[in-house]
Amino acid sequence: MEIRLDGRVALVTGAAQGIGQAIARALKEAGCLVVVADRNGEGLTAFAVAEAMMPIVLDVSRREAAHDAVHSIVDHQGRLDILVNAAGGVRGQVGGPVEAVTEESWRVLFEANVDGAFWLSQAASLPMSAQGWGRIVNIASGAGLRPSLTGIQAYTAAKHALVGLTKQLSQDLGPKGITSNAVAPGFVRSNPATERQWQSYGPEGQARLVQGIHTRRLGTAEDIAHATLFLASEQAGWISGQILSVDGGRS
Repeated sequence: MEIRLDGRVALVTGAAQGIGQAIARALKEAGCLVVVADRNGEGLTAFAVAEAMMPIVLDVSRREAAHDAVHSIVDHQGRLDILVNAAGGVRGQVGGPVEAVTEESWRVLFEANVDGAFWLSQAASLPMSAQGWGRIVNIASGAGLRPSLTGIQAYTAAKHALVGLTKQLSQDLGPKGITSNAVAPGFVRSNPATERQWQSYGPEGQARLVQGIHTRRLGTAEDIAHATLFLASEQAGWISGQILSVDGGRS
């Protein structure tokens, strides 16, 4: 099956590194005009220039900024067909005891992983509804389906919330021609945070993690990108409200 998205316009957040970059590349290779966004302006700009994509430096957790970004894309390109919410992550946090969690550390992970996905989906739903066609793909996590390997309570809760949001958006936006799905990656060494996590396990812990995966290998950012590309395609038009685990069988 060849997936082509010629003439479509996509916005991919979290594109300064890792999974977001792999998704942006996959969409571009399928024919999309790709706009990339991240709060890391330096990393984002370097990637966008190298890949000939339009960059938007953006803190997705701010509603006004998220809406302005979508409006800018529609003003310049005339449409927005695909939204991939890949921004999020652990924001430098590590696991710890429940009693040590602060209000700030809790809220920042919800802002990064849930608020941004909602504000952008809210904004994107308007041009997508007008077109009668749209794809929203949220990058969740295995931590959205079970306890997280990170041990970060807020991250687990936020990713579970993102899974719920994905299903609610499917119900609300499906009648307008917009599908909403999520990809739940397994462990992928795709950025500095996951690399630190991997190293913290040590050789024995790393071996145990890999042995718990049916395919006996870690995933790659490209594995996640391929699944996202399918959910963004014409071929996935009758798939909505689903959470696709891409984890080598671990789930």
